[in-house]
Amino acid sequence: MKKSFIFVLCVYLLVVLNGCSLPTIFVPPTASIDLPLTLTAFSTDLMPTPTTSVALETNGTITPEESSLIDENFIWVSSLLPDELTNSFVAPVVLTRVDDKDQANLFLEIGENGRQVTSLVYALVAPFPTFDDEISFEELQSSWLGTPSGVFTDGHLYLSQETLTVFSAWWGTPVEGFVRVVTDQDLLETAWSYVNSWSLVPFEALQPQWKVIQVDGMSPVWKDFDNLAYPLSIPISLSGENQAVVDQLSEAFVAQKPLALNRDQDKLTTLVLTGVTALVRATAAEMENRGVLHPADEVGPMLQSADILHISNEVPFASTCPPPSAVSTRLVFCSADKYLELLEFIGTDVVELTGDHFSDWGVEATLHTFDLYEAEGWAYYGGGRTPEQGRLPIRMEHNGNKIAFIGCNGKGGFYTPSTRGEPGAVDCDFPLISSEIAKLKDEGYLVIMTFQHHEVYSFTPSPYLVVDFEFVADAGADIVSGSQAHQPHGMSFYQDSTIMYGLGNLFFDQLLMGDNTSRALIARHVVYNGKHISTEIFTIYFTDFSRPLYLTGDRRIRLLRQVFAESDWGDLNYAVNIN
Repeated sequence: MKKSFIFVLCVYLLVVLNGCSLPTIFVPPTASIDLPLTLTAFSTDLMPTPTTSVALETNGTITPEESSLIDENFIWVSSLLPDELTNSFVAPVVLTRVDDKDQANLFLEIGENGRQVTSLVYALVAPFPTFDDEISFEELQSSWLGTPSGVFTDGHLYLSQETLTVFSAWWGTPVEGFVRVVTDQDLLETAWSYVNSWSLVPFEALQPQWKVIQVDGMSPVWKDFDNLAYPLSIPISLSGENQAVVDQLSEAFVAQKPLALNRDQDKLTTLVLTGVTALVRATAAEMENRGVLHPADEVGPMLQSADILHISNEVPFASTCPPPSAVSTRLVFCSADKYLELLEFIGTDVVELTGDHFSDWGVEATLHTFDLYEAEGWAYYGGGRTPEQGRLPIRMEHNGNKIAFIGCNGKGGFYTPSTRGEPGAVDCDFPLISSEIAKLKDEGYLVIMTFQHHEVYSFTPSPYLVVDFEFVADAGADIVSGSQAHQPHGMSFYQDSTIMYGLGNLFFDQLLMGDNTSRALIARHVVYNGKHISTEIFTIYFTDFSRPLYLTGDRRIRLLRQVFAESDWGDLNYAVNIN
């Protein structure tokens, strides 16, 4: 255990005998603390790891007085902490890892005892068809400590043994009966099997079948996430007897490790998928009267916040487009060029061109629309100047996440000029789509497949949709979304895919066609480190012919109840009767 001390003492005596001051100790850049830890053996007992002493590069000249203390930095690391905390960490002082906490003078552990060096982010989750969107931290913690309140009054918190041990170290032992322990492998299925069930999971364990619940109005899947303010961000702190060493070592941790050990903002991408946009008829008439940006009055900021915003614009722009008529029954559409400002304002990144009406105004307007999109720098797919171009996927990369879009019109025939070799929407060539998806997956892309397909005015997706949507999911598409629906449809967790059969209208004038066409969904999908980890559903409704507003409270629950009642959750069986 004293090898480090003997080494430093020898160096010191050598220098003194030579009449020189002791120089800075340098070691190769690869030298680092290597403290193997594990998350699979959670226990309050110390880990039986061997004592390790590693001399690392120091920050300056060490005086003889300091050299006498250099090998007295004995660090104890809690077995609750993951490998990432100490792997590849280069310490500014010589450290000796000890197994016995009583032998240490430095302590790296969960809590606020000392200087915080990083944190572990957890999420409160529930089965996806849960209606609650937010709880207070007070409700959660008081329920943990023995006073159930709010949504937890009649519920249970299902945790893995690992998570229970972490939170017990942070909050104390939970009241008996509130927490139920299951294995990691069974956690999701178990929670889905019981009424009013909840769980706490580490951020990296999120998956789409969980609904992430806001805690005190904060969510770790949001871009504006505040790690320091979030109640489920567990601090990891360093403490010790020598404050100067604690400060020096803490600064090294902060410099080398992220603010949240298991959540890196630079690996997160938010992707918003929307339903039908058609800036025509009564929608266009209201834009003329109330302003081109009127439709985005309320939902605009949320759309703008997306890293990638998808818009399915069914209608071409035409410089010869006549003034809109709110009462027109003619189903041949065009939009004035000035309406492009709305799509610019909301932050459009990707335009889907699979719509039935994309070629309504002839080849010249179709080509003119391509020109406008290309001038804006927007990617487009599902239609093209040639059928070959329209069938190609588009590839994007954001924060290291590789995301691809591919789409087609499932009706084919009259609606797809590609069948005639003309510019416009493309029909569905399923063998080609399957081949393209396989290629994209081999290249490491998360694949999003969207359809313009048969329209049904029902929450139940038609069998035509189910067959085709499941086909592309089987081919490997991660997210499958229907852009054709004028009212919301059910959704599905099918194989490893998230399927949303229809979102409803975004900007289109079907307010008076029925209660269901005046309500719709917007889906915000979260991608992290190359994986789809979460989906958040926004519910909207229309009080005029162009502007969606957020649907909240009981009316939001009513819409979600209708959507979930017509959804297929695959192998998962949610116990709550959502009808």
